[in-house]
Amino acid sequence: MKNAYKDDSFGSRLDSAARAKQAALERVRAVARPGDPEFEERLAARQAVVAAREARQAERKAAREAEALKKAAELEAKKIEEQEARKADAVRLEAEEQAKVLAAEAEKAQRKAMRDAKYAARKARQR
Repeated sequence: MKNAYKDDSFGSRLDSAARAKQAALERVRAVARPGDPEFEERLAARQAVVAAREARQAERKAAREAEALKKAAELEAKKIEEQEARKADAVRLEAEEQAKVLAAEAEKAQRKAMRDAKYAARKARQR
């Protein structure tokens, strides 16, 4: 690789390096420091952005918590509804069973009454 400074003298290279260092120092000094209005303005802008971000995060967290509470309430309502439905089914089935038992007893009583009537009729014919 060829030397890029072939035509430059050593002194000119030292001068250009010193100028580059001086320019870098000036750029660093130009940066706003605490107490400068520009620095304070940028700091306030950053703090406003951070505060807005935290507010959005808090809002999203509150929305997630509200959604979780809503889902929990819906789930609880659904459980209660299912329990009530099961209770209603149990009451209905019990009523149906009771109706079947009563119907069976009524049929049994009717058969007994018919048998007794036949027996009485037979006895009446024999006399």
